[in-house]
Amino acid sequence: MFVHGIGGLRDAAEERREWLNALADGARAAGHADVVSGLTQGWLAETRFADYSDLFTDPDAQGAEAIPGAGALGGPEDRQDTEFMTAFVRALIDEVDHQARERGDRRTAAVAEDALAQLPDEGGEDDEEQGVGEPFRVLGRVLTTLLQAPGLRGSTQWASGLPLLSHLSQVGRYLRRREADGDRRTLDARIRERVLSGTDPDRPLIVVSHSLGTVVAFEALRGYEGRVPLLVTLGSPLATGAAVLQRLEPQPPRTPARVERWLNFWDRDDIVVGRPRLERWMRPNASGVVPVTARVDSGGLWVHTASKYLRQAAVAGPLVEALKAGPLVEAFEK
Repeated sequence: MFVHGIGGLRDAAEERREWLNALADGARAAGHADVVSGLTQGWLAETRFADYSDLFTDPDAQGAEAIPGAGALGGPEDRQDTEFMTAFVRALIDEVDHQARERGDRRTAAVAEDALAQLPDEGGEDDEEQGVGEPFRVLGRVLTTLLQAPGLRGSTQWASGLPLLSHLSQVGRYLRRREADGDRRTLDARIRERVLSGTDPDRPLIVVSHSLGTVVAFEALRGYEGRVPLLVTLGSPLATGAAVLQRLEPQPPRTPARVERWLNFWDRDDIVVGRPRLERWMRPNASGVVPVTARVDSGGLWVHTASKYLRQAAVAGPLVEALKAGPLVEAFEK
């Protein structure tokens, strides 16, 4: 099962093909050319692309793309969302700065310092006097500054901060656990229900999740009763401090009970990844399973995309080996 991350509306059938084709490229690179046809033609494993992107669509939101949170959230929850996004952006800046200093990259560290200096005070007295979207505009400018860091400038699909912030705000909306429907199901619960729809606990399930999808998959699997031989997380913000890690359910965070192996991959130039070393922040399940983190270096443009990760031999290799180990969960395209 593929679980997507932040972004706009998805074409599940098309993205399923894209992810499978990228995985096939990675399989070739990992020396598994014999399974390429099996991956793309569906006889190695039945594959489902779990699409929940439409659940973030609010027909009443005005200008939500330009001003994240202003139209989509509104009202008394604005302050909460501003505080979350400020903490999230601060965590991203801190990680960029930390990684830059570790490798002696003074230019990137200087850009991170500049971005940090532009951050608004969390819960400042002037918040209520500003327009609804002003804090988000400020955060957008902060991210625009951060995106000028040498390592990020040529590797991200976001040319400026506001579109990136708009997508990152989906993480906040999920973790706020509100936006209930007529049946009082909150947005996060509806997303998890959508992701698990069509899975069969009587058959083993391999999960490949990306970005926000790693948060969704982590929480969706906490009560899943079937075998999960492998969980793969790509470009994950799971360990992003108070912004994400401390808002996960349950607390303290631990590997879902039925997960037998967890591989976590991050790219140094992936701005969405906060703290990359998940194993430092995640408790083991009863079987002693914790995430095992490995870094990949994609290079080029758009390193945060799932397809970039899946084309890596280090990612595709163990995933294909798990697929070869036995039949996987039956699933159906949406």
